[in-house]
Amino acid sequence: MTVTASLDDEVLRDLVVTAGDAVIVADARGVIRFWNPAAEVMFGYGRDEALGATLDLIVPEPLRERHWDGYWRTMASGETKYAGRTLAVPAMRADGTRISIEFTVTLLRNGGGGVSAIAAIVRDVTERFERERALRRRVDELERELEAVRS
Repeated sequence: MTVTASLDDEVLRDLVVTAGDAVIVADARGVIRFWNPAAEVMFGYGRDEALGATLDLIVPEPLRERHWDGYWRTMASGETKYAGRTLAVPAMRADGTRISIEFTVTLLRNGGGGVSAIAAIVRDVTERFERERALRRRVDELERELEAVRS
């Protein structure tokens, strides 16, 4: 290993460990293999609780079937239609509260080119989602009031 490779490894390790966004890696079976400190804060599960658990830990029950259908399709095909896109979905914290998250995914490949894991970078956008929802409700309310005045 060269000094540059060693430095690169340290930089990458520091990046994912100290990132403000959650970094989660799940293997081909959907078992969590990496869970950074930001994921601990965001979801309320310690590293030891999350490692070895499946992604059901954070996927709300009503969304699990759809989640796993897509996950298994991606594992089988080695492709995802979500590469390069930011996805917005609800998630579940350890205390049972739902949060709104946005995330990007990347497929991690083994030496043979097959998918061995999926990495996600996740951000909690609950506050923004709630503000936008309240704003949409207020706009709808004002439009109804305006329509009533016009009638």
